[in-house]
Amino acid sequence: MLIHEVILENFMSYEYARVPLKSGVNIICGPNGAGKSSVLLGISVALGQSYTERSRKLSNLIRWGKDQARVTIVLDNSKRKGKRPVRKFDKDQIFLTRILRRDGKYWCELDNRAATKREVERLLAKFNVDPDNLLILMHQNMTEQFTVLSSQEKLRTVEAAVGLESYRKNVLQARKKLSRISSEEQSVNKLLETAEQTLNYWRGQYDRYQEKKQLQMKKRFIEREYVWAEASKKETAMNEIEGHLKKEEDELQEIKSQTAKHQMESNELQSKLAQSRAKWQKLFQERLLIEREKAKNEALVSLSTKTLEETNQFFENIRKKLSECIDMIEQLEISMSTQHNPKNYVERLIQIKGTYKDLENVWTQQFNQRNENLMTLMENFNEHLEKTDNHLLEIQQNTEYVTKEIEDVTSQVIDVKINNALLAYKKQEIEKDLLRLRRELRVRTEEFGKAKERAQQTGSQVASTRKLSEILDEIRLTDGYLTALGDVSEEIEHMYESYSKLYLDLKEKARAVAENREKTLEEVNNRTEAWRKVMHDILDHVSLQYQKIVSQAQAVGEVHLTDANDLEVAGIEVLVGFKGAQPVPLDAYTQSGGERSMATMSFLLALQQHVQSPLRAVDEYDIHMDPKNREMITKLLIESVTGLNSQYVIITPSQITFAKENTHIITVQNIEGMSRVKEVTRKADS
Repeated sequence: MLIHEVILENFMSYEYARVPLKSGVNIICGPNGAGKSSVLLGISVALGQSYTERSRKLSNLIRWGKDQARVTIVLDNSKRKGKRPVRKFDKDQIFLTRILRRDGKYWCELDNRAATKREVERLLAKFNVDPDNLLILMHQNMTEQFTVLSSQEKLRTVEAAVGLESYRKNVLQARKKLSRISSEEQSVNKLLETAEQTLNYWRGQYDRYQEKKQLQMKKRFIEREYVWAEASKKETAMNEIEGHLKKEEDELQEIKSQTAKHQMESNELQSKLAQSRAKWQKLFQERLLIEREKAKNEALVSLSTKTLEETNQFFENIRKKLSECIDMIEQLEISMSTQHNPKNYVERLIQIKGTYKDLENVWTQQFNQRNENLMTLMENFNEHLEKTDNHLLEIQQNTEYVTKEIEDVTSQVIDVKINNALLAYKKQEIEKDLLRLRRELRVRTEEFGKAKERAQQTGSQVASTRKLSEILDEIRLTDGYLTALGDVSEEIEHMYESYSKLYLDLKEKARAVAENREKTLEEVNNRTEAWRKVMHDILDHVSLQYQKIVSQAQAVGEVHLTDANDLEVAGIEVLVGFKGAQPVPLDAYTQSGGERSMATMSFLLALQQHVQSPLRAVDEYDIHMDPKNREMITKLLIESVTGLNSQYVIITPSQITFAKENTHIITVQNIEGMSRVKEVTRKADS
């Protein structure tokens, strides 16, 4: 049960009335215009049903001549299985009031405290009541209105009544989520496409920026290469000077060593030369003596030869004279032999001749002896002279050797002196070069130090084999490229990184959204399948009950789900066929009014066991039914509610004899324009 009592104050035809309601079937009956429907309308207004607010102004519901109306319903908050429906209120009854003012202001109160519409909705949700559901509160002509609902609207109404809105809600939420995700995916993809286009632009700019950075790095590297190459060049120049200096120093040391060596050699040569000269002098003196002796011997030989020649000439002359004398004597002898008496004379001549002969012999003998002596002497002289010549030759040879030796030594001494002079000159020049090189080395060292310091400021050393001019040309070329990229700013990197991050974020988001879409699609399918299954289960049972109910009115019919694969277009189709006709869809044109009411109530009765709301109300459901069907439907209505902890409010003007059990009859009358609850009867169980 939901409502203990309905209190109406200055509401429509009621000045003040208290309408108690019980669990089970509550029958509100009375003549037309008595105010029966006002009770249901009051309940609807208190519950905040949108139908009442859409169909008329609430201020028109205030009793004529009054400025304010109040409708209060007393809700049952007693414990069920040890728990209250609304735990916030720790009491059995909750007073829900709707206040209407003539000036158009309306508000709600909960236990005399102002409450918002949202609070009221949350309160009713605790009781599983949806006052806007057509199958919960059905006003006059709403049975007819149910028939004109589309199959989709029927389905939504049934879902709300049986508590399956959550299934649809889950599916719709999932679909909404899917739609949102799909829309988001499209938006993200569009953003991604735009971001990609923008990123491509900035990538081009970033490539130029990277090219500029590379060129700047290259320039810095080349400049570093240049300063290091310059430092290296200065170091090379310094090293070359150091090498020259070392070479010159080594050469100077070598010159000094050679000079010392040449000095020693010169001393040795001077000593040797002195010895050779002494030796030559000795040989010269010896030769001089020998030459003198030779000259003397030659003079003696010459003298002896001359003497010998003179002697030979003298003796030759004498021999010639003697020979002439002999010849004269012989001629005289011959002459005298021819004469007569020359004997004495001849004898004398012979004697003279003999004397001459003897003299010649003596002279010849002496001459020969003397010659022999001279010859012996000359031979001795010649032999001595030969020895002297040999000795002289030997001395001459020795002298020549010594002379050559002296010449050689002198030449060597001269060479040594020349070399020493050259070495001295070279030493002098080298010492000058050393002074110059040391000065230049100091300058080069200082230049190298400064160049190295500048180079170290640019970074670590860069080895280069290129000429400075080549490096400088490349720097100029790089400067030219950098000038061409002068419009590229550092902001490009930030923009590119920003758009890259945005693109990657969007790409990741697109991937995540696509993944979420797939998951949500699967979720939609799963939830749709769950909704489809539970709807089929309920409608199969409802269709079976519906067939049983309409069969009592000699009709056939069924209830089934249409377009079950698409929740948006899915609906409920109620089929009915009277008097042997084939079942056709229930609508406002095919069946008569009684048939529509009969089919609609049969469907509602078949649905009762699945309805979640503890309150249901229907106004004049039987207006078009014949007495037989009215009695049958009423009986079935009471049977369907029996055993359920629910509350059914039926408003009817008909005088129907209801079953005695499980009914609560309320009679409403209008006396002099004021509706009153005239009689309240509770049928006792038989």
